[in-house]
Amino acid sequence: MNKSLGRTKEGTNMVKTCAKKMLAVFAVLMCMPTFVIDAQINSATDVTEEEYLAVKNGPDGGIDRQVKVVDIGQSNVAVGILHRDALEVTNGPASGIVHSLVTEVYYIYSGGGTLVTGGTIGDRRDIPADSDIVTTLVGESFRATSSGGQSRYVSEGDIVVIPGGVFHGWTEIEDHVTYLSIRPDPDKVLPAGWVNPVIE
Repeated sequence: MNKSLGRTKEGTNMVKTCAKKMLAVFAVLMCMPTFVIDAQINSATDVTEEEYLAVKNGPDGGIDRQVKVVDIGQSNVAVGILHRDALEVTNGPASGIVHSLVTEVYYIYSGGGTLVTGGTIGDRRDIPADSDIVTTLVGESFRATSSGGQSRYVSEGDIVVIPGGVFHGWTEIEDHVTYLSIRPDPDKVLPAGWVNPVIE
């Protein structure tokens, strides 16, 4: 019986010790500086369908076209639109790109195709620092091939989140694929306030 009581006291002491530690952690958290919303960020930014389609259909630019880059305080976020025409099935390693710092969230607007992400990287080719890809679109990046990545078919309405540092590339596009890319930029490597000249 004493042993049983001893275990109960021991258990009670353990609970008290844990509670004290939790209170100590809570006290430290309460003393930490709080993040204050930037007083200069006091409005939202709209990107209308009319705007991003105007950028897509504009006379200048390539596959990937930035629409806007927005300063949201402690980070930037960019919106781009990409359009790719038909691509015959690629055999062997997938060809694609890796963005070192910027994450992309794809929303497939129309069409579809086979997208590969991740895998074993090979044939790395750094993109020049003065390229629009680096300065305006997605920051430091390199082209590469990948073997053994995750392959999936995506089509209108699908969403794919591609973290910075993850390979991505298309291995087949039936007719076309058009997709929005929302780009969180916590390191602020993209030019805040940039707006595509087509819609300025």
